[in-house]
Amino acid sequence: MQIIEITDKFQWENFVHQNKESTFLQSWNWGEFNKNTGEKIWRLGVFDSGELLAVMLVIKVNAKRGSFLFVPQGPILIESRILNFEFGILEKLFDYLKDLGEKEKVGFVRISPILENSEENLEIFKQAGFKNAPIHMMHPELTWILDITKNEDEILKGMRKTHRNLTRRAVKDGVEIIKSTEEKYLKAFYDIHTETVKRHKFVPFAYEYIKNEIEAFKEDDQIEIFSAMYDGKIISSAIVVYYGNQAFYHHGASSSEYMKIPSSYLNLFEAIKEAKTRGKEIFNFYGIVENKPKHPWSGLSKFKKGFGGYQKKLLHCQDLSLNQKYLLTYFIETLRKIKRGY
Repeated sequence: MQIIEITDKFQWENFVHQNKESTFLQSWNWGEFNKNTGEKIWRLGVFDSGELLAVMLVIKVNAKRGSFLFVPQGPILIESRILNFEFGILEKLFDYLKDLGEKEKVGFVRISPILENSEENLEIFKQAGFKNAPIHMMHPELTWILDITKNEDEILKGMRKTHRNLTRRAVKDGVEIIKSTEEKYLKAFYDIHTETVKRHKFVPFAYEYIKNEIEAFKEDDQIEIFSAMYDGKIISSAIVVYYGNQAFYHHGASSSEYMKIPSSYLNLFEAIKEAKTRGKEIFNFYGIVENKPKHPWSGLSKFKKGFGGYQKKLLHCQDLSLNQKYLLTYFIETLRKIKRGY
């Protein structure tokens, strides 16, 4: 087996799409997005006798607490491989990451695996010297999933009664949903996003960050902004990424001035319908929290779960220390976790 950097977009995308767990965080365009924001990236492929067995997008993150290599929801392996063979591939990738990390002079390697949270999977990382990260990265480990292969009536019946009623009420109230990637709708989203951040007290994304994400995915028609219009104003907004067999509810925001108008419910239901139209099988509501009433995502989690579905838990983010620089990151992130209460 050998590891080679992949430069062919078609080859990369074709492989990632073979996996039912294909995530936009390992897509070609997510790599382009990170390059455009100034990060250094590597698209690595594991080959054996010319056959591609696994891919892994690696991002060098330059943070104040120290630089590190990050693998978001990867690596992606052929699903049919048996565990022992998979471990050989992962071992090869881990060794490569260690060497790359030393060359890049980073303190550690961080992987958010797209693997089920199980002792068997955790053991793979333990054997390679990884340990649980003090906190998770920006990408969720506990997600809410909705099967959208069902028909529209079945999806409505699976929703919480209040969600179903509020979705219908938004229609009666005259809420109109607009789908677009035009910058004026992005600006409207960001205005509401800024307000939402202040209300729920979480760390905001920069405008240029979200704009670069839109630019990276819109050329392949893999992203849309859903804007809920009421009384001539956009009062709630959602950004949805389409990738593989899934649609991802990646960003959302709502105006407190119009909280009595249930526009967010209709907005998300229209996004679900659009995902069905595009042939997607799963609507991924992205991150939720469980049994943490003080967490900033607590109310949002209740909102997402009201649409029906089930939760999926991925293996916790894993860190591999390369030198003593990691100790500073571990200390800072542990303190941050205690301070935030989660």
